[in-house]
Amino acid sequence: MAGTAPEGTQFDTRQFDQRLNEVLDGQDEFFTSYDEVHESFDAMGLQENLLRGIYAYGFEKPSAIQQRGIVPFCKGLDVIQQAQSGTGKTATFCSGVLQQLDYSLVQCQALVLAPTRELAQQIEKVMRALGDYIGVKVHACVGGTSVREDQRILQAGVHVVVGTPGRVFDMLRRQSLRADSIKMFVLDEADEMLSRGFKDQIYDIFQLLPSKIQVGVFSATMPPEALEITRKFMSKPVRILVKRDELTLEGIKQFYVNVEKEEWKLETLCDLYETLAITQSVIFVNTRRKVDWLTDKMRSRDHTVSATHGDMDQNTRDIIMREFRSGSSRVLITTDLLARGIDVQQVSLVINFDLPTQPENYLHRIGRSGRFGRKGVAINFVTRDDERMLFDIQKFYNVVVEELPSNVADLL
Repeated sequence: MAGTAPEGTQFDTRQFDQRLNEVLDGQDEFFTSYDEVHESFDAMGLQENLLRGIYAYGFEKPSAIQQRGIVPFCKGLDVIQQAQSGTGKTATFCSGVLQQLDYSLVQCQALVLAPTRELAQQIEKVMRALGDYIGVKVHACVGGTSVREDQRILQAGVHVVVGTPGRVFDMLRRQSLRADSIKMFVLDEADEMLSRGFKDQIYDIFQLLPSKIQVGVFSATMPPEALEITRKFMSKPVRILVKRDELTLEGIKQFYVNVEKEEWKLETLCDLYETLAITQSVIFVNTRRKVDWLTDKMRSRDHTVSATHGDMDQNTRDIIMREFRSGSSRVLITTDLLARGIDVQQVSLVINFDLPTQPENYLHRIGRSGRFGRKGVAINFVTRDDERMLFDIQKFYNVVVEELPSNVADLL
């Protein structure tokens, strides 16, 4: 795939940005940029009951992408919005969708696609919460759940469907999901969807939708495949770019622990365990096997931990996430795959037991802990082999990661 670094090579952000700019410069006639900024939700001309939902959800001031992105979407424009995870993209398109629905018509008018079940369910939650005072009906169509139940809910009528490509395509094909009234189509984490091989399915879904439809593409990066999709399916899109340095690592204190050797990480983690359990914390490792290994090791030392990864069936993952959200389990061990689906209000500590293999994933992981201005602490375990990666991460995000002081509990 063009535009991504092969395994083992360093991701050179300068080269990437330069390439992106070349591609985008060549497309000047295709994109227009949109620079209007609304400093408050009140200034966006949103309906009263949607504003109530936004404030009740706990938003006070719109994030950078929300200040620029909600209004053009509400105006019915095709939009390409580029910003990292954790910057408030979900609430941006949810607000845009909720503002434009005709609530007297209980038929699907907006379709949102996401790459993982967790993310789809997360979006469904946000959409419901923000639309609480308007009475929006939302349903998540994802794999691993009952097809018959999906069909029943869709036939009873919903305003918005959020889902993963496979199940959504299935529902459209069976005509359980009727496309006639769909007027908005959103691709969230488009880069991630394309890298997971959903391209053909997205194209197939598009073929089944009405020709006059508003399209929103939300993505952290814009690989050539994502640009191709925007060219094919969008008309005069406006592009809203929130630059990397505006993205939120603010409010998250970042530290490293020099563990020297891989085999010393476990001891270090056990030393930190009491601190972990004061708050809720997420521990990231790089492989599913390691999730299982670390979970066993921690439990054999009588430390209570939960674990989740992509090999578990959906039901098990749901139960584990419920336990974690409710606070009955306080430490969650997981892999990058699920980083994007974990938005737990109380998480204030993230531990990278393994540093991510790609600098971009660093934000996906720790951007969780201090989302929307909430405070957080991130601790990175660094072996000798990881020093280069830590250096790259600091350069990539223009941050300084300091050595962990001994009074870590006071920071939380």
